Amino acid sequence: MHNKGKRVMELEEIRDIRQRKRVQTILITLLVVGLTIWSALGTDFSVYEVFSGLGLISNFVFIDLLPPDVSTSGSLLGAILETLYMGFVGMVVGAMIALVLSFLAAGTTTPHPIIQVVVRAFTSIIRNIPGLIWALILVASYGIGVTVGTLSLILGSVGFLTRVFADTLEEIDTGKIEALNATGSSYLQVLAQGVFPQFIPGFVAWSLYNLELNIRASTIIGMVGGGGIGFAIQKGIKLFQYKEVSMAIILVLVLILSTEFLTSKIRERII
Repeated sequence: MHNKGKRVMELEEIRDIRQRKRVQTILITLLVVGLTIWSALGTDFSVYEVFSGLGLISNFVFIDLLPPDVSTSGSLLGAILETLYMGFVGMVVGAMIALVLSFLAAGTTTPHPIIQVVVRAFTSIIRNIPGLIWALILVASYGIGVTVGTLSLILGSVGFLTRVFADTLEEIDTGKIEALNATGSSYLQVLAQGVFPQFIPGFVAWSLYNLELNIRASTIIGMVGGGGIGFAIQKGIKLFQYKEVSMAIILVLVLILSTEFLTSKIRERII
């Protein structure tokens, strides 16, 4: 009887838990639906306007944009290479700076907790300012050009990579580090023998992923004066040269897909 009563209590408890979860799910669903409706009303979003504009969009795509002007691909090649250069330089320089900062920001490698807090706060500020905003700020100082785009990507890379590098360092196996510390090894010896061998695969993988992000971001940054293919697209839009713009968009897609393919193959070999 005692076991049976205990079993009944357990079943009732399970039923209560399920009931509470069901109520929570309903409340969360209602909250999300309510916020969605409120946001749609606040932005004057109209489903009717979306569907009524499909005809105009199709006309623009199939009449103005297509077919792309293939004859402009040669002149756009220089802009594509600029975009690739910006993304690569932004990744390399950003990764080198982030490498140093991440060792100061990670709890397993920082020389002092105060340094860790300061570095994490500093890089958090950099990371949370969008690259587009950095580009607008830098255009005021350096003018329109590749320098602005490259610096914007470097800043974005430093903010992003410092965070992921520091997280990678905090996830490594500390057993070997403790063993090296027990033998009286110096800080640099601990890093070289206990940290770097575990850290390098993550360093390479995240750096390559950041290159993909930079290639995408450089197109948007270029449209506000950062150079590269983004600037060529913006110029084409202003001059109503939409068929040249569509050719530029195709080249951007080819560059992004090629970068993703190559970086994924490299990551497969390393990890």
